[in-house]
Amino acid sequence: MKEMLPYDSMDAYIANFPQEVHDQLQAIRMVVKEIVPDAMETINYGIPTFKLKGNLVHFAAYKNHIGFYPGASGIKAFVPRFIDYHYSKGAVQFPLNQPLPLDLIKEIVLFRVNENMSKP
Repeated sequence: MKEMLPYDSMDAYIANFPQEVHDQLQAIRMVVKEIVPDAMETINYGIPTFKLKGNLVHFAAYKNHIGFYPGASGIKAFVPRFIDYHYSKGAVQFPLNQPLPLDLIKEIVLFRVNENMSKP
């Protein structure tokens, strides 16, 4: 992978990676846009972020995995589904050498949309 630099857009971030990683990042992006087309794309903490009444989800590519960051509540609600993945309080890691669990990502995004939309 190329040297990590500050990015000014999601496109610039995703373009930095080899095709197979690029495709996985784009798949996550498309899942989110399909569910919540009004979500704003931005870069927060140096990584792609979707916002909808606050941070919705973040994602990033690393040497061996894609990190998906739905916040602590987004992880806690799906812990039983993360049996095959490394996860922490606010993140789950999807190995690059395995297909992305797009259905699970969709469910997490929907959960986060419902959470954010219920904010005053």
